Amino acid sequence: MTPNNTILTDDFGRKHNYLRISLIEKCNLRCTYCMPADGILLSPKKDLMTADEIFQIAKTFVANGVDKIRLTGGEPLLRKDFPEIIAKLASLKTEISITTNGILVDRHLAVLKQFNVQKINLSLDTLVASKFQTITLRNQFEKVVDNLHLLLNNDFKIKVNVVLIKGFNEDEIIDFIKLTEFLPISIRFIEFMPFAGNEWDRSKMVSQSEILEQVNTHFLASEIQKLDEEKNFTAREFKIKNYLGSFGIISSITNPFCDGCNRIRLTANGKIKNCLFSNAETDLLTALRNDENIDDLIRFSIKNKKKVRAGMNTLQDLNNPVLNQDNRSMIAIGG
Repeated sequence: MTPNNTILTDDFGRKHNYLRISLIEKCNLRCTYCMPADGILLSPKKDLMTADEIFQIAKTFVANGVDKIRLTGGEPLLRKDFPEIIAKLASLKTEISITTNGILVDRHLAVLKQFNVQKINLSLDTLVASKFQTITLRNQFEKVVDNLHLLLNNDFKIKVNVVLIKGFNEDEIIDFIKLTEFLPISIRFIEFMPFAGNEWDRSKMVSQSEILEQVNTHFLASEIQKLDEEKNFTAREFKIKNYLGSFGIISSITNPFCDGCNRIRLTANGKIKNCLFSNAETDLLTALRNDENIDDLIRFSIKNKKKVRAGMNTLQDLNNPVLNQDNRSMIAIGG
């Protein structure tokens, strides 16, 4: 079948070939920027996609041009049928990657290898065990670090996601970069973003310019190498001369990359979001269960995508809690 890219192309000419699927709303950590302090109301199990429904929806996207699938959560490795899901998606012959907090990686290493899931994004916001417990409310720091090294020892391609929050971990920026001297990893510093219940305000955000200011203060200009930007990039990438790894900055707030966005998100309860910042959702799962064709619903969602951050074009818009909190919590969207 020849992919019909029309339904995945929005009014600004952006082709969406990258599908991010949230497998579960639950997580075994409670990171404060992701999970509201009081938790969230979880979708009933009957409202969540089954392994076969995930496959059927993904199959439709692949038939229309998607060639990259990332599995997220919550924590995707909490799904008891994770091996079944991976096996089904692998039959679509697309690139499959995963975002995880790393705690359960050792249990699933053989499955990841079997189905050639080589690209792993691992969330780790601090290199200090006590601070890890503060941000996650769990004592799992050593487990995450051990599994990071396990992945590296098995030749996985690792990106470490670091959400920066002022007063918490901005003093670790250089320490994270120094990890790349001897480890072949990419550190990705992420600007703190607003979602329902995470008490976001701009004063807590560490901006791209503030990150680079620290980098330029610590390293010589001749040591800092700007790497070429990939097509549909999310992180502006840098490297310290002669270091094995690299680092990047995901600046969704201060320097967004919406012009090249190629991503669409599928929530664990089967709704697609055309933008991470958008409160608009289109229900695919109900249509699928009613034996309806979901192509038109996908087309509708893509066609209604805004040019920049779900219509929040300015920092003033983002500062408005009426707008920036009118969304799911991050844990219910999928990282």
